[in-house]
Amino acid sequence: MKKEDIGHLRKSYEKSVLEIKDLNGDPMGFFKKWFDEAVAHSQIEEANAMSLATLGLDDFPKARIVLLKSFTLEGFVFYTNYQSEKGMAIEHHSKVGLSFFWPPLERQVIIKGEVEKLPPDTSDAYFKTRPRGSQIGAIVSDQSKVITDRSIIETKLEALEIQYKDKDINRPAHWGGYLVVPKCIEFWQGRPNRLHDRIRCQIKGGFWNLERLAP
Repeated sequence: MKKEDIGHLRKSYEKSVLEIKDLNGDPMGFFKKWFDEAVAHSQIEEANAMSLATLGLDDFPKARIVLLKSFTLEGFVFYTNYQSEKGMAIEHHSKVGLSFFWPPLERQVIIKGEVEKLPPDTSDAYFKTRPRGSQIGAIVSDQSKVITDRSIIETKLEALEIQYKDKDINRPAHWGGYLVVPKCIEFWQGRPNRLHDRIRCQIKGGFWNLERLAP
């Protein structure tokens, strides 16, 4: 394979600045500000798309994109199949990484946290808000398991659509939510000459400690 030289692919980040005082000692409140600006930006389609990094049963880290579904002062919430590769990884090792990247704003947010399962009634309530097709999909897919052909899940989908016609669909026990409780949140704002602004917020003694990092 011919070497592909992509060293020329670069841009200068010049849209904004970030100071410690901007956070006002409230990282979660500042995250909401940045998140709301990302949601409102016309060039960002899924502001809630985030990379979730876990340590697998094979001791390799793995990152994939999942969707943030809510956030509070307690942390960040997403939903998935508990028996999936990421679900099993979380069961094995509860420390995870989250990251958001919003290129049009030249911003990243990088989070280290520990995962807790949400209470069943919370997962039940969210499941009821999902589109019917997504509800059935949570039952159809044995997520991360090997299948020989896509027709297997399509056949199962057709059967379940008939089975649940005109019936409510209950949340399967193997599917639900997680709360990522942040221990460290880093806000990254692109700046010229790769001298980016980085503000790290870490929980120490129950309080957030904010400090600037070299880019």
